[in-house]
Amino acid sequence: MIENYLQILEESLLKKKDVLRQIIAESKNQESILKEKKVSLEQFEETVDRKTVLIEELERLDQGFDRLYERVREELLGSREKYQKQIDTFKQLISDITDASVTIQAQEARNKMLADKLFAESRSGIQEDRIHSKQVYDYYKRMSSGVVSPRFMDKKQ
Repeated sequence: MIENYLQILEESLLKKKDVLRQIIAESKNQESILKEKKVSLEQFEETVDRKTVLIEELERLDQGFDRLYERVREELLGSREKYQKQIDTFKQLISDITDASVTIQAQEARNKMLADKLFAESRSGIQEDRIHSKQVYDYYKRMSSGVVSPRFMDKKQ
């Protein structure tokens, strides 16, 4: 019976590793979108949506793994030599998962910097547009009044 549980735990770790690999791919996709000269917010939102689904899957896998591990923990720790092969496999998978998590955190930090830079540039562009719009509006208002005040007066006549 415990062998079945151990197999399920291993499959859960393998699925988690695969989901993390997919998250890494989506994060790299986000980075390439943010680096483009003309950023497509629709594409960016799509990657965020896909990552949200993957993160929810990751949370489900974590919860299932934790519940199942609690059932077999005492037997597993009590008979370490009997299950050493599975324990070594788990250690390697957990190490791979940890490495993938660190990669994701680093990629997300880079993406955050790119997004912050993009939003700062957008804000400054909006401020410039407001200034230009006000200047154009003021000019239009002066010109549409029909009376242009003389700037210079020619006294020769």
